[in-house]
Parts: sequence; C-alpha cells; structure tokens
Amino acid sequence: MGRLKLGILISGRGSNMQALIERFADPDSPAEVATVISNRPEAAGLARAEAAGLPTTVIDHRGYADRAAFDEELDLALSSAGVELVCLAGFMRLLTPEFVEKWRDRVVNIHPSLLPAFKGLDVHNRVIASGVRITGATVHIVRPEMDAGPILVQGAVPVAQDDTEDALAARVLAVEHRIYPLAVGLIAEGRVRIVGDRVEIDGAAPVDGALLNPDAL
Repeated sequence: MGRLKLGILISGRGSNMQALIERFADPDSPAEVATVISNRPEAAGLARAEAAGLPTTVIDHRGYADRAAFDEELDLALSSAGVELVCLAGFMRLLTPEFVEKWRDRVVNIHPSLLPAFKGLDVHNRVIASGVRITGATVHIVRPEMDAGPILVQGAVPVAQDDTEDALAARVLAVEHRIYPLAVGLIAEGRVRIVGDRVEIDGAAPVDGALLNPDAL
C-alpha cells in the first residue's frame, strides 16, 4: 500500500502545516503531503510549503459568488492532486455540508480546546474567563457542524492562575504540533475506525495517571 496523500488547507502562517510536513518528509513515513492550498494569497504558510518543495495553490474565496462555488473549485484541486485525506490547518473557512459529505471521514481538523468544550473563536480568552483548570487541543473528523465530529486525539494543558491569552495559546500550540502528526499518522497506518460518533484506534495504549491542576495535595 502506498503512502497516504495529504492535502493541507491553510489561511495563515501554517504552523500546524509545518508540523505535518516535518513528520511526513521521510519517504518511509506512512503519508506524504501532495498539495497545500490557501484561500488567501498573502498566507505566510505558502512560503513555508514552497520552501519544502511542495506544490501550492491559491483559491481566493473572494473571487467566488458563494461558498458552494468556492468548494467546487477546492474539490477539483484536491481531486486533481490525488488527495486522500484533507487536513485543515488554520483554514478559516466553513466548508459546505455537500463538500463535507463528499469527503466524509476524509477531512480532519485541529481545534485549540478540549472539544466539545469551547467551540468557535476567541478560545483562549473564553477558557481563562471561565475559570477551568485544564484545557488543550483536539484533532477530530470534520462534520458539517462547526468544530464537531468524532474525536481522534486530544492533548491536555493546565491553565495557570495568572495566564494570559498569548501565554496559554503558546502552550496549547506546542501540544497541537504534537497531536496533529500523531492523529494523521494513525489514519495513514490504517489504525483508525469510525464507529458512529466515536473513533476506535487499533493498538491504543491505556493512559496511566492523571493531570491535576492545582496539584497542591
């Protein structure tokens, strides 16, 4: 079986894209990046992808009459590149239900919270304001609803009592860079099964211990 072909969609700097590029640069890895597509021509991640020798495409959403027309062009670009798994990496566009259904179970996303908590934008400020002690990041299978779908991998991050948005975001981002390549690798290795609204992973090791915050006992 050949390497799983990835299509990475970005809108900005592409730091999670970079984590995927680095993880799957080795020809012996189970996946390879087939194309990088941005809806913004000014996205800094395009230069990162080009520096890695990857093909890039800009599909500027502002040139399309509606979301459906944009998604049709996106679908064509992904299919033409032979993409088998679509990875959203800071892609700031809601995909139409028709696109998600056509690519059902073949689109993954990463979100900077422990879903289903704190869906949407301005996540870290809302986390701090809520008083929760633990947050994190989630890789999930995409469904038509925003930030919804079967959960693949999560990573937990303690929230400090004096946290700022920037400080918390940096710690969560470091975890994102670990769990996104892990999740995509599990899919590429054929270890992921989607059963209803849950993901089952072959050979998943049980996790021992607990993360406490504050750990003042």
